[in-house]
Amino acid sequence: MSILKLENINYSYVDGGMKRQILNNCSFEFEKGKFYTILGPSGSGKTTLLSIISGLDSPESGTFYFDGEDVNKIGLNKYRRNKIAIVFQQFNLISYLTAGENVQLAMTETDNSVPKNQKEVAYALLEKFGIVKSKADRLVSRLSGGEQQRVAIARAIASNVDLIFADEPTGNLDTATEQEIVKIFKMLTEEYGKTVIVVTHSNAVSEFSDLRVKLEGGNLITL
Repeated sequence: MSILKLENINYSYVDGGMKRQILNNCSFEFEKGKFYTILGPSGSGKTTLLSIISGLDSPESGTFYFDGEDVNKIGLNKYRRNKIAIVFQQFNLISYLTAGENVQLAMTETDNSVPKNQKEVAYALLEKFGIVKSKADRLVSRLSGGEQQRVAIARAIASNVDLIFADEPTGNLDTATEQEIVKIFKMLTEEYGKTVIVVTHSNAVSEFSDLRVKLEGGNLITL
């Protein structure tokens, strides 16, 4: 069963007086509980596509559906707040908060059902992803890049969403840390039943995914 369905999505921009079609009647269905990677060369439109399906940008035409419902009917703000979470390459954590506080904050910003004992849940989530309590109490700015990305992933699932997007989440990490992060994405699908969609240029990351998809000619093609 699909969790996200794209239907004839179009997007273009003008570059040097020439119109460049980035997405061309792009249609695709992402199934629940799967780990997807979207591949494609720089400039192919991967980040643009992610911006659209995460509700940060709007297509020129076309529609996409979350769990069978038109996202425009859900409302983009409500969709972003309650249906999805995004893991960024630059982590986008709040530097003056601890790791635990960053995760707790995500629970306060959603309308979804979340536990009352949020502090304990934040610690438990972080520990699941390799951030022990002593590190959870540190400012995130004092953690390594790999540790900050783990915090970002814990924050993503703390809001109790079913769909997680990630934009080049291992782009700033070394190979060993990249593999650890990818294993966490696998865990999210296998143990938590989440759908994970990762935009990446890394073949190493894509090899771990359930389905590899390429953005080519403005369309998504299963590899």
